[in-house]
Amino acid sequence: MATPERPKIGVGVIIHDSAGNIIMGERAGSHGAGTMQCPGGHLEYGESFAETAAREVLEETGLEVGNITFLTATNDVFGEGKHYVTVYVTCVITGEERVPRPMEPHKCAKWEWVPWSQMWAWAGEQARAEDEGREVQKKMFLPLVNLWRTYPELENCLVGR
Repeated sequence: MATPERPKIGVGVIIHDSAGNIIMGERAGSHGAGTMQCPGGHLEYGESFAETAAREVLEETGLEVGNITFLTATNDVFGEGKHYVTVYVTCVITGEERVPRPMEPHKCAKWEWVPWSQMWAWAGEQARAEDEGREVQKKMFLPLVNLWRTYPELENCLVGR
């Protein structure tokens, strides 16, 4: 008897600064290509969410992060037959390097600082557009849209962090 498919676990890392900006980049070469994302990746066997976040951020951006805190999780069923539970954590840069670099350019060509409020507005616009059957110019990775849909109270979650 075949083993049934199970959701995979992804960790989405919201790296923020004291001004309310986060690091984002455009996905390439994988599901969700062409959409804006935060750094992150698969939870490996035996890893904590914080260990996954620190490892993935270093691999993808060259940045060292700390003060890693669980935020929430989303249930993300992608149109291309993938199902993930995305665990969101927040963190800050703790290393000397402050500028994210595209360490895996085949997955993300560049990283940039974007105001959290701007990302939140893009995610909301995309959710509304999908409900109305129209396209948006700035596409967000599905877990970020689901974050907006499921947890509207997180709009100001970085205030005071």
